[in-house]
Amino acid sequence: MSRWYSLFFVAGALLFVAADWPQFRGPGGTSVAPDSNVPTTWNVKPDQKQNVAWQVDLPGRGPSSPIVVGDRVYVTCSGGVKQDRLYVVCFDTKTGKERFRREFWATGRTLSHPQSANAAPTPASDGKHIFAFYSSNDLVCLDLDGNLMWYRGLTFDYPKAGNDVGMSSSPVVAKGTVVVQVENFGDSFAAGLDVATGETRWRIDRKAVSNWCSPTVLRGKDGQEVVLLQSPNALTAHDPVTGRQLWQYDANCSSIPSSVGLDGRVYLPANGITVLDLSEGTAPKLAWDSNTLNPSAASPIIHQGRIYTMNGTGVLTCADAADGKSLWQLRIGGKFWGTPVLAGKHMVCVNQDGKAKIVLLGDGKGEIIGESDFGEMVQASPAVAGNAIYVRGDKRLWKIAAE
Repeated sequence: MSRWYSLFFVAGALLFVAADWPQFRGPGGTSVAPDSNVPTTWNVKPDQKQNVAWQVDLPGRGPSSPIVVGDRVYVTCSGGVKQDRLYVVCFDTKTGKERFRREFWATGRTLSHPQSANAAPTPASDGKHIFAFYSSNDLVCLDLDGNLMWYRGLTFDYPKAGNDVGMSSSPVVAKGTVVVQVENFGDSFAAGLDVATGETRWRIDRKAVSNWCSPTVLRGKDGQEVVLLQSPNALTAHDPVTGRQLWQYDANCSSIPSSVGLDGRVYLPANGITVLDLSEGTAPKLAWDSNTLNPSAASPIIHQGRIYTMNGTGVLTCADAADGKSLWQLRIGGKFWGTPVLAGKHMVCVNQDGKAKIVLLGDGKGEIIGESDFGEMVQASPAVAGNAIYVRGDKRLWKIAAE
């Protein structure tokens, strides 16, 4: 088991095309696009449009984030009175023209909070397929052109899986396995499915408690991968092919924001932020923790020795990633469900009301240098590909790019 740690973890962005945003929180699940140069202001009003490449109406609702693979952006939606109509829609990144739309019927329970929807989990891609997951525990695999490869209605196997406010854990792909985390007070489990066939490679029971965190993939220098499953009672590491547990760290973890792994450390939303050192040995060691860094619903972001968290009142905190010491705070305002994205030297923050603020990052302070308003509810995390931002609202999808 020590080989997992002797090589240990680096950012997974190197394994993807630089312009792709293939999963929830982007390459490596870090919410970082280090080389992007995005607009710092825009206007989506029809008579005052600025830096809006295109906008399109969506066939349904959903807090799921868009993903970008090559010259296409993919988004999931759900519609109908019972949210039982499931959509996967693909658009051309350059023109916004719809490439295809696929529609399915949900096989599991579709009940969710009124502000949420069945299309809450963000899809994932391995560069060849799109894996669309829904709160109803329906998992759809399409090729990049929209052809159906396979379909799994996981509720057929686990009929008690689900909760009254809806599920939102997003899938990840590692070593030819798509991993889903379905934790609730009923049939609570995590599973790995073969990307080619949809057949279950492994399934492990999880504690029966509601959880909305997404699994995280940590990648080593030689391509080795570990899947982290964060639950309210512990963080566990698993072999993605077999599901074999490699280690466990017991902690009172948050149940919405997800972990981030970089440079031999895991930044875990627990007791505020708990940082685990995994560079030596076969078990994690506590590096530091800080209850002043509270990520609320948005996941933490780590970049160039800094950690950024957004609390429940819309205050952005920047701290030293080495020890958690606070460096500066900036009031952004509003409630955040989606995680901000770091693009180049800026952070793009879009709150639930659709109000966006662009923060210029610095060692001594952060400064708001741009503001915009999408005019509708935004619960999804933005995606960044190239020098463009893709923002999914309650009814529309926008591409924001310099004119």
